[in-house]
Amino acid sequence: MKLAGRCAIISGANQGFGLEVAKHFVQEGANVMLCARNATTLKEAQQKLQALAAPGVTVFAKQTDISKIAEVDALIAEAVAEMGKIDILVANAGVYGTKGPIEEIDWQEWSDAIDINLKGTVLQCRAVLPHFKKQQYGKIIILSGGGATKPMPFLSAYAASKAAVVRFAETLADEVANFGIDVNTVAPGALNTRLLTEVLDAGPEKVGQAFYDQSLKQQEKGGTPLETGASLCSFLAAGESDGITGKLISAVWDPWKKFPELAAELKQSDIYTLRRIVPEDRGLSWEDIS
Repeated sequence: MKLAGRCAIISGANQGFGLEVAKHFVQEGANVMLCARNATTLKEAQQKLQALAAPGVTVFAKQTDISKIAEVDALIAEAVAEMGKIDILVANAGVYGTKGPIEEIDWQEWSDAIDINLKGTVLQCRAVLPHFKKQQYGKIIILSGGGATKPMPFLSAYAASKAAVVRFAETLADEVANFGIDVNTVAPGALNTRLLTEVLDAGPEKVGQAFYDQSLKQQEKGGTPLETGASLCSFLAAGESDGITGKLISAVWDPWKKFPELAAELKQSDIYTLRRIVPEDRGLSWEDIS
């Protein structure tokens, strides 16, 4: 029960990965406020999680569109009123958005994806920061993805927004470093959720043959278990990760369970961050080329 007594907001928590994170938090003793756009599935998630909760642990829910500033502000206000405080924010809500060549996609759909994935993430962080600063403590966990570290042809809104939230998290981590607030992004792995189904339904004409084939293989193999990334989120939400901040962490590939032992080294390093690659990083020297 390493999250006992803590209070968390989790967006996009009505299904998939967000629901799995909420399940882990509840089982670790945290009170949680779930939010999502779909009221029906949100209510079902709330009931399911409350049934799993230990005595004294409460699951709240509020329908919220995280791209709307008034709705995000109302969510934070209700969370504080119901739970008494907020210790953790998991900014999980996100979409792939429109798919296809950039010159052919619907511009409004492309912009809507940016509004949800990037601006919605920033709005959530912006709204909780006054509470975190007042209590001189807080945990912000932002969901990233493959788009942050490699090109994703035909999914440009998703890729651009996910890269942007990682740099935002790095920037925010420095901005709030003196307030005891940790800000990290999480890459949970290749998940078999609604987003995978969405890609397969779109077909190779929209998402490209290579990504479509990759997604088919992922579906067949089962993908990364949801619990892998959810366990990382539990770690980042708990006191054992205090001081680890400004990092993009892979649930699958990085030795995050050892991070408490490596905290001092991580603090002084740009490991697990987005950085420009120069020739010397690849063993090349181009300075002498005339």
